[in-house]
Amino acid sequence: MRKTFLTFAMACLVGTSAVMANDTTTTTNAPAFEMFNAVELNSFCKAIMQGDLDTVKKLIELGEDVNKKSLGMTPAIFAARYNKAEILELLIDNGANLKIKSDKGYSIKKYAELSNASDALRVIETAMGS
Repeated sequence: MRKTFLTFAMACLVGTSAVMANDTTTTTNAPAFEMFNAVELNSFCKAIMQGDLDTVKKLIELGEDVNKKSLGMTPAIFAARYNKAEILELLIDNGANLKIKSDKGYSIKKYAELSNASDALRVIETAMGS
């Protein structure tokens, strides 16, 4: 019985190896762990989420794009989503476009509403004139 089990296990391993060797869908020679690009939040949006006003100011002074998306959302959307009203005002003062929607199709106002971000929602409504 043990010999039969070992024979079956070896046959499965050989069969799997043959299938993997014939797989032509992978055209790169990169190791498996490098084949997927890591999706990561940029440092500008991380500072916004953490409420680090000084870092956000410094990054803007260094030329950070206030409308560049990270994970499909603009920095202003992150500020609205995490109720960082003071940072949101700073972004608006530096040219943040509040009409840009996320890659999921939601507006900045929708993110503020879904997050119950009342301070950010007031800033948005004032800036958009509604």
